[in-house]
Amino acid sequence: MSRWKGLPDSLDHRVVRLVVQLRRLKDHSGLSLASLAAGTSYSKSSWERYLNGKKLPPRDAVEALCRLAEEPAGRLLALWELADADWSGRGRSGTAQGRGAADAARRGPAGGTASVPGAGVIAEAAPRVEAVPRAEAVPEAVPRADDGGPQVVPGRKQPPRRGVALLAGACVGVLAVVMVLAFREAERRPSEGAAPGASATTGCRGAACDGKDPESMYCDRPEQLVTPAERTAAGGEHLQIRYGTVCGAVWGRLRNGRVGDRIEVSAPGARPRSVRVRDRFDAEGYLVTPMAAAHRPHGIRLCLYPAGGGARECFTA
Repeated sequence: MSRWKGLPDSLDHRVVRLVVQLRRLKDHSGLSLASLAAGTSYSKSSWERYLNGKKLPPRDAVEALCRLAEEPAGRLLALWELADADWSGRGRSGTAQGRGAADAARRGPAGGTASVPGAGVIAEAAPRVEAVPRAEAVPEAVPRADDGGPQVVPGRKQPPRRGVALLAGACVGVLAVVMVLAFREAERRPSEGAAPGASATTGCRGAACDGKDPESMYCDRPEQLVTPAERTAAGGEHLQIRYGTVCGAVWGRLRNGRVGDRIEVSAPGARPRSVRVRDRFDAEGYLVTPMAAAHRPHGIRLCLYPAGGGARECFTA
């Protein structure tokens, strides 16, 4: 078994969990760093950085490790998606993305911007409309008489050319106002912190979340997560009850666990869910139970069953 260094405290727990799982897979498969370098397109020093949390491995590297270890890649790729979002900053909030989209809209395809007087925002300049000389304006088709002259149609009036020009100018003005309002709305939406729709940010709801992993189902995002209760056990294990407000599900989380520790979360009307610390890799990072459906974050119980058969410790939210 490899002797791994401790991971940096600055790493997000999703990145820690990915690295821990990659370490475990490498050790269980018997692969060395040299064999990983020989069997993939990544060097030995690259694998050292990936497995010590110095750099996030590319998606292809995760797939390559799974292939060499003859392990299905689905679960690790799901963890990689979450870790990549945190590493790059995309998963911290939807605000930055919204603001970037608004900036891109303001820049436009050519990258140029123009200031609209009195609008208070920077908007893309409206397409320039060249004035058509009155002499070259094309009048409405007029029926011709037999002698080649204009035919007079009783009761029909020809629109004055000045009215046509005024109508065209009004249309351009309305278009400019609409563009200004649209860009102003694009600027306002990010500042309001509007989160994406729940259907786009979670993978399950209620009973459909039973037994599933909260991270893979995107149920643990900060804006839709509460921690109704947490405790530190006698052995130093830190326990938390976590509740996903959009998913409508609860789970337990353990930190500083010891090999052999087990936690179990129970919600009214749902099957208890538990997880055990199997090795020191589990103990290095956060360990979470599968989810149990819960209508509200109350009446939830979390129990720790310490390694070695010690007395269990329970608390309720």
